[in-house]
Amino acid sequence: MTVPGLLSRERIIARPGFNRWLVPPAALAIHLCIGMAYGFSVFWLPLSMAVGVDQALACPADMGFFARIFSATCDWKISELQWMYTLFFVLLGCSAALWGGWLEHAGPRKAGVVAALCWCGGLVISALGVHWHQIWMLWLGSGVIGGIGLGLGYISPVSTLIKWFPDRRGMATGMAIMGFGGGAMIGSPLADSLMRYFSTPTSVGVMQTFLVMAALYFAFMMAGAFGYRVPPTGWKPAGWTPPAQNGNAMITQGHVHVKKVWGIPQFWLVWAVLCLNVSAGIGVIGMASPMLQEMFGGRLLGIDAGFGELDATQLGAIAAIAAGFTGLLSLFNIGGRFFWASMSDKLGRKNTYTVFFLLGIVLYASAPSLGTAGSIALFVFAFGVILSMYGGGFATVPAYLADLFGTQMVGAIHGRLLTAWATAGILGPVVVGYMREYQLGLGMPPSQVYNTTMYILVGMLVLGLVCNLLVRPVNPKHFMTPEELAHEKRLAHEKIDAGGASTIPQDEMLRIGRGGNPLLVAAAWAAVGLPLLWGVWITLDKALVLFR
Repeated sequence: MTVPGLLSRERIIARPGFNRWLVPPAALAIHLCIGMAYGFSVFWLPLSMAVGVDQALACPADMGFFARIFSATCDWKISELQWMYTLFFVLLGCSAALWGGWLEHAGPRKAGVVAALCWCGGLVISALGVHWHQIWMLWLGSGVIGGIGLGLGYISPVSTLIKWFPDRRGMATGMAIMGFGGGAMIGSPLADSLMRYFSTPTSVGVMQTFLVMAALYFAFMMAGAFGYRVPPTGWKPAGWTPPAQNGNAMITQGHVHVKKVWGIPQFWLVWAVLCLNVSAGIGVIGMASPMLQEMFGGRLLGIDAGFGELDATQLGAIAAIAAGFTGLLSLFNIGGRFFWASMSDKLGRKNTYTVFFLLGIVLYASAPSLGTAGSIALFVFAFGVILSMYGGGFATVPAYLADLFGTQMVGAIHGRLLTAWATAGILGPVVVGYMREYQLGLGMPPSQVYNTTMYILVGMLVLGLVCNLLVRPVNPKHFMTPEELAHEKRLAHEKIDAGGASTIPQDEMLRIGRGGNPLLVAAAWAAVGLPLLWGVWITLDKALVLFR
């Protein structure tokens, strides 16, 4: 008999006494690490002075593109460094789409280990790029290789969590995806502290920071990957009745193969729903700081003056307030991932997205009026709710897919859907950024340049609402036959008989998912909860400047 490998899916099928509440902290351990992708902007300014250290050493004006990317004698532009951020999310969507099917067969442990090697290995390559001052190594390391790690790490727990928590699909995926939104809250202040510690008169400290964070992240991600377990075929929580037996038509009884989703209308409707919801939210995230400063100007300081009338000291003061606003939005983003995903278990996924769009339409449309009226508190609250629904959209969509397409290959289908995120990452910032520049070019006051943009985003949300309302249960003709489903289960190394039923005795099945050592469960949650609480505390401390 062949012994399954350490990373194989067969090796991680849960046994009696394994507590299902150990899986969410394992997922959080990975998501909190890769979520640092959101906080990479903390490196832009130091890296733009890596050669000059005290100030940027500009390249000659006549130096060509290829000469610049291989030059070790002059500093990089921030616009060149930001390509890493673009690569993060393009590669995240592409890698999740390409290797989602492999993940379903290989299992979350192997995917988590590969994600750790890619994300942390990318940081090491980037550190070498800083040492030799080769920007192409940063693009390749963190951007491309790290981006692949992002995609695999992001989708690694989705299918597993949904199968462990069929009674709370939204809550389970919300907990994990909350970690991706919160990773920057921990990573950004940690990176800032490390760069200050390692900086010298001849170094900005980024190389050493990359190496330390790579080591820390690798340890946490490997712990998360080895903490994963998958439930055996046929397992369900004690006393739980599957929704299909309760007559909920939006929750399918069948399973769709990932290869078929491209041809199913519901997939493209949900793709559009996610893309339009994210486009609106991500456009606001990218311009949150300048938007608050330009719309309110001196009113942020209690002065009746526009943005263009402020002196350097006043501009610095409102920039600090805007940074607090950005931090507060990140908290709403994170909290919304857990809150809205959990609410979707009660409201239903389709109804939850309907709330997102209807409430979003009202809030985006009212933003210009709130800016004109000078109501800072209402403006901040409105955009906090908007960002909570942005995060909630990410956390709710895996459960939406499981409801429509079944749980057997939901991780792979979710991977393909994330191409909507990659699209939104381009569409949203382009709409907000270029409209702002265009209207400033027409001579429009800074306080008014976002009005038209808000109405364009309202139009996107209206389209998203229509797409969501068009979603119907999947036609049974798209479901796998019992033979095809049994074949997929065998490819995933599930313990089944010739008819596709579990071979695990019922008495053992009843002891899976609960019990175990309560101290182990508490320690696992503390390992991810304490760093997350630290990040929340740091962010809240900065955000309080809005109300001082």
